[in-house]
Amino acid sequence: MTHGDAKADGRKPGRLTLYTGLGLVLGILVGAVLHGMAAGPAEAKEIAGYFTLCTDIFLRLIKMIIAPLVFATIVSGIASFGDTRAVGRVAALAMGWFLTASVVSLTLGFLVANLFQPGAGLALPLPEAGAQSGLKAASLNLRDFLTHVFPTSIVSAMATNEVLQILVFSIFFGSGLSVIDRRYADPMVHMIDGLARVMFAVTDAVMRLAPVAVFAAIAAVITVQGLGVLIDYGKFIGAFYLGLAVLWILLIGAGWLALGHRVVRLLDLLRAPMILAFSTASSEAAFPRTVEVLETFGVRPRVTGFVLPLGYSFNLDGSMMYQAMAALFIAQAFGIHLGVAEQFTMLLVMMVTSKGIAGVPRASLVVVAATVPMFGLPAAGILLIMGVDQILDMGRTVTNVLGNGLATAAVAQWQGEMDAERDAETDGSAEASAATSPLAPARG
Repeated sequence: MTHGDAKADGRKPGRLTLYTGLGLVLGILVGAVLHGMAAGPAEAKEIAGYFTLCTDIFLRLIKMIIAPLVFATIVSGIASFGDTRAVGRVAALAMGWFLTASVVSLTLGFLVANLFQPGAGLALPLPEAGAQSGLKAASLNLRDFLTHVFPTSIVSAMATNEVLQILVFSIFFGSGLSVIDRRYADPMVHMIDGLARVMFAVTDAVMRLAPVAVFAAIAAVITVQGLGVLIDYGKFIGAFYLGLAVLWILLIGAGWLALGHRVVRLLDLLRAPMILAFSTASSEAAFPRTVEVLETFGVRPRVTGFVLPLGYSFNLDGSMMYQAMAALFIAQAFGIHLGVAEQFTMLLVMMVTSKGIAGVPRASLVVVAATVPMFGLPAAGILLIMGVDQILDMGRTVTNVLGNGLATAAVAQWQGEMDAERDAETDGSAEASAATSPLAPARG
């Protein structure tokens, strides 16, 4: 399964990245101006509503793509494996990476929060005893999660974009196709491959709206919050993004161990979906483009189609680091000390509760709100950081996309599922691009 025709013009991805970056900068500037012009918070929110209309439409178009794309890529991938044991090996490698990354992300979050103490001495009003965060955290438990993994109806799962449920159904469906008589399986596999091609073509069309959506998303946030919010919570935001920078170094280092120098090319290719994820604070928005990027890099579609959706539920590196830091920020803001043993226990609890939350609205906040009461912290303390959550969400979302891209490519490399011919083609394209770049050094 390929979609090279959609990429016939090699300059398109570069132009789209440029326009998306310009939309990001322009959104900040316009948002800052409108925030200053607004008579008050109510008017600023009303103005932002016009921008969020554009963003909402774009995200709806993206969500329209997710279910059929996930289904088609997973089923096609599993059917092409043929051997169910190969699927098991890929799943084992992927879950090994995800578990290790989870431990590293949470541990790093606790270390950064303890080192910089972003909540210590913060003069913020304590929430009232009856204050509500508005987050539905009561039902977040292991039993409900395990039950929720298995769909009662694939139609319902697709209608609500429950990626994990679609993944489970697709595994069963693809496994069934791989064992039945080829006379019946082959026509259906060809049809599903055709569906994937169609969805990639739709993705290319929708992505042309990305620069406008990015502009609108950033402008809306800055219009309501203003640039001043970055100063008020500067220590927390700064510590969080510093922690993300360290996490990026660790993730890229792990990618280098698996992929060697090719990790540089992968990062260059991932730039466009990462900008989109950062600007919209939506992993879903970046999913279709990430699939395309990984195939361009040389990862075979059957690995991408299986590992990437799995990562969207089990490999949320940025989100887990955020959860650790947010919990300790609340404790520090209220002057509540948590010992090493309590923090270690909290890490284990978050390891479990953070899995499979991709479809939950404001998932990371929900995990924090569900976890902190277990350690004597008020759940309503989450209100302290909800004001800057959008800014933090942008960072954790782009990190999730980076982590999933690296994980998928690493698993493909370990499993011998890299398309050497496609990878060489990518390498040549990268060198040609560098040679023709206006920033390339003069030769001779």
